[in-house]
Amino acid sequence: MYEIVYKDIKENIIYGETVKKVLEKCFQEEGLENSNLLITVTFTTPENIRKINKEYRNIDKATDVLSFPMFERYEIQNMIKKQEFEHEDMLGDLVISVEKVKEQAEEYGHSFERELSYMLVHGFYHLMGYDHIKEEDKKEMRPKEEKILSDLKISRD
Repeated sequence: MYEIVYKDIKENIIYGETVKKVLEKCFQEEGLENSNLLITVTFTTPENIRKINKEYRNIDKATDVLSFPMFERYEIQNMIKKQEFEHEDMLGDLVISVEKVKEQAEEYGHSFERELSYMLVHGFYHLMGYDHIKEEDKKEMRPKEEKILSDLKISRD
């Protein structure tokens, strides 16, 4: 279901527990709990995420989370509909800047756990083929994110 990588930061049990709780709920919500799909979550520094952002998106700026999906949305939907999960497949990669998550938690006035959970859910739905650039896409993605956080009782407080 997931693998956690720490690049230039210390391993942290809290991060691992949050990944487990949030991604298990995401997989359950989307009917993927019996799949062999795998997500790699890399926790890293602002410097590393900036390099990755520049290399793959041509944006020379640190960000909070990057998502690298391996499938188009329709491909994932077909897998779910047909329950075709015979072999292990990469759903995608998430790269998270821990420092940026801490900054944003403080900026928005909520806990680190809440901000990290949101980054994971947000990234997961990007891997599932959802987006938020257009308003109609945002109206589809945001309720899914909020439902996961609400079900896990992870609030903005």
